[in-house]
Amino acid sequence: MMAGDDENPGRGRGGNGGNAGGGGVGNDEPADTGADTERGGAPPKDAEEDTDSTGRASFKRRTEDRARDKKAKEVRSAIRKELASDETHDDAQADTPDEIAAAKKPAVIALQDVSLAFDVPVLEKISFEAREGETVVIVGESGTGKSTILKLILRLLVPDEGRVLIDDEDVTPLSFEDALKVRQKMGMVFQGAALFDSMTVFENVAYPLREHTDMTEDEIEERVREKLGFVDLEPDEVMDKLPAELSGGMKKRVGVARGIANNPEIMLYDEPTSGLDPLTTATITRLIKKLQMELGVTSVVVSHDIRSAKWMGTKIAVLHDHKIAFFGTPEDMIACEDEYIKDFLGGLG
Repeated sequence: MMAGDDENPGRGRGGNGGNAGGGGVGNDEPADTGADTERGGAPPKDAEEDTDSTGRASFKRRTEDRARDKKAKEVRSAIRKELASDETHDDAQADTPDEIAAAKKPAVIALQDVSLAFDVPVLEKISFEAREGETVVIVGESGTGKSTILKLILRLLVPDEGRVLIDDEDVTPLSFEDALKVRQKMGMVFQGAALFDSMTVFENVAYPLREHTDMTEDEIEERVREKLGFVDLEPDEVMDKLPAELSGGMKKRVGVARGIANNPEIMLYDEPTSGLDPLTTATITRLIKKLQMELGVTSVVVSHDIRSAKWMGTKIAVLHDHKIAFFGTPEDMIACEDEYIKDFLGGLG
């Protein structure tokens, strides 16, 4: 047995098999190991230390491999979800015959770069269209100019800049008399219904017919009954009642009946669900949808109720900072990644 082995029993020089002799000089060990020995430093690591080191390295590699595998799975899962979402979106956005026909319909209402200020800006460069049979719902925070847009459409206000078109006619330069003629195309449902307190339900609904048509009394009564029935009110039960005898939801429905009495092609609503309980809100929302689906009415609705807006609107305009922050379908609004839109929706899904 070599002297080096006697002096260092059990000191295996792992990895240097076949070079047991030589006392560490002239063997195949790295130079720095020999230097350490000459300086009286620590001898080479023993087999147990090497095993521990190898084990730690192996564990580290396994941990890194698992982390990479996990990350790869997450990436693959995210890609699959995105592809599935794209397929769903593509299906939802597919150009069906009805959608193609809707896109070809003319714009009944159009605002083009409309700006208006009262000492301070109210609206800045507002542009959107409501095509035939569409319901555009305008939502936004209080004081953003939602109701002002209705007044511009009615030509109760004139913009400082831009154009407001009704059936391709710019109403901004019209005289008062000509503006009245344009308004005959429109029905209006005011916030709180705004019924005449001293008139019966029949007289309230008949009012625009007596003011703007040459219909006989029999024809007026027939029309009033028709419109009350359309809004799910029983004519014989409500026609002789005063507004004070009606519930909030019934007043709203009478207001809608009066708005559609003259068969307008355009309906404008100012906060139609304001102050109503959830069930009555759903009733009014269904009624607005019914007008669009069954009568093909083009509507613009001002609302703070984003859930109703999502259900009744074919398009939604979100006002923010005097401008339109978003205009598109309810589905696109929900999917919008804009930070303000997400904050405004408050997690609505």
